[in-house]
Amino acid sequence: MSRTIATRHRHGLTAAAVATLTAGLTTGALLVAGAPTASAASVPPLATGDTRTVLEPSVPGTVCKTVTSGLTMPSRTSSTANETTPPDTSRIQSALDACAQSGSGQVAVKLTAADSSHAAFLSGPLTVHRGEVLLLATGVTLYGSLNPAGYQVSGKPTCGTVATDSGGCKPLITVSGANAGVEAVRSSSGSQGRIDGRGDLDLLGTSTTWWDLATEAKNKGQKQNNPRMIQANSSDNFTLYDIDLVNSPNFHVYYSGNGFTAWGVRIKTPATARNTDGIDPAGATNVTIADSYIQDGDDGIAIKGGSAASRNITVRNSHFYGTHGISIGSETNSGVSNVLFVNNTLTGTDSSGNASGSSNGIRIKSSPANGGTVQQITYTGTCLTKLRYPLVFDTHYSGGTGSSTPYFTDVVVNGVKSTSSVSGAMSTFVGLNSTHPLGLTLENVSLDATSYTASYANIGLYDSDITPSGTGVTTSAASGSGSVPSCSFPSFPSL
Repeated sequence: MSRTIATRHRHGLTAAAVATLTAGLTTGALLVAGAPTASAASVPPLATGDTRTVLEPSVPGTVCKTVTSGLTMPSRTSSTANETTPPDTSRIQSALDACAQSGSGQVAVKLTAADSSHAAFLSGPLTVHRGEVLLLATGVTLYGSLNPAGYQVSGKPTCGTVATDSGGCKPLITVSGANAGVEAVRSSSGSQGRIDGRGDLDLLGTSTTWWDLATEAKNKGQKQNNPRMIQANSSDNFTLYDIDLVNSPNFHVYYSGNGFTAWGVRIKTPATARNTDGIDPAGATNVTIADSYIQDGDDGIAIKGGSAASRNITVRNSHFYGTHGISIGSETNSGVSNVLFVNNTLTGTDSSGNASGSSNGIRIKSSPANGGTVQQITYTGTCLTKLRYPLVFDTHYSGGTGSSTPYFTDVVVNGVKSTSSVSGAMSTFVGLNSTHPLGLTLENVSLDATSYTASYANIGLYDSDITPSGTGVTTSAASGSGSVPSCSFPSFPSL
């Protein structure tokens, strides 16, 4: 059954409203102080995002291997023996090893339930190879092991501890090879298969959870050694589809490569769980994140350009709860460019009412410690509620120091509305210096909290109720069209 964006998203902006805002961008000319008003150079280049034509994925038609559950885990826990040596690691990995593809083909390794009671799998780290989709049947849950020793990376700090360095744990799922995926079968009632990292449960033989380690590391100024849930390394054409990802010990999804589609993904981890980013494209090209619901204790999206540039990225028709925002950075050393955000909503609390620890909406963050050029970034139709920091463009993030140059330019925000902002809400418009000012256009902006801090910025304005000023800040009129969006905010779906 085909399920288009329009039918699966009944909240937020209509397609017509987004089209109006986008059309308004193409006609708007930024009037830069000291530049001829008719100069083509005065018009910011608008982001176009992913260069691929991205349609809703479908699960593979060919199942190479089927693995059937033998476990029942009603309380999300199992016996000490099972936790010590997870019984499904070798079963699933053997199927994955047998089904690797050598060409462009794609097959599924399917996890299925034996019956209504036996629908659980308990596993340590797994590797998905070229041309494979790890496919979870409806109602099936893959649980991550609570035995840190099973995740240990040789020569690194001990997994499951706090130390001066990190990197001690393998991800629960490593994707290594092109044309791979992690997907689930979605029922007509909306239920999906899920992966549960159990970040909230005590590690084997301890009274400490993965999330406790993250909090301890922050309090001690050290680093936690926790596993990520899914890490795709230089894996072109990777797909996440109709999958629930819950309670990750660390980042939920980290991707590098060319060609990544996340569609129908539902991430549910509390806003109080530190360092549990939703989806992080890092050194990534041609990415689309669509039709998804993301709740976690760090950035909902964090687009990074550290060791390699990220570019041609679209985030559309998605909803965020209790996160640290839809973010770019903080690693931008190698550059981030051509990123398009369309028709997204952000709520500052999670589905349990927990407030975000860093309640941002739109955010670009970097510093001289790890900065580079961030350019051609466009936001259209963004709805914000219950946030402390609606708009954040910060080149001095966390007071980082160094010799890098964070430079944000050709950034356009067209159509943003904030409601129910928390007390003391404030936006940030801070460029690095007079040589590298923030280059920003604000069109059709309505914020219910208009306090701000600003310095070293050139800002074009059209129908904006916030007019930043400060050291090195210049503003000028921009010609535009469209209007402030009308917003509604969907509840996080029942999982």
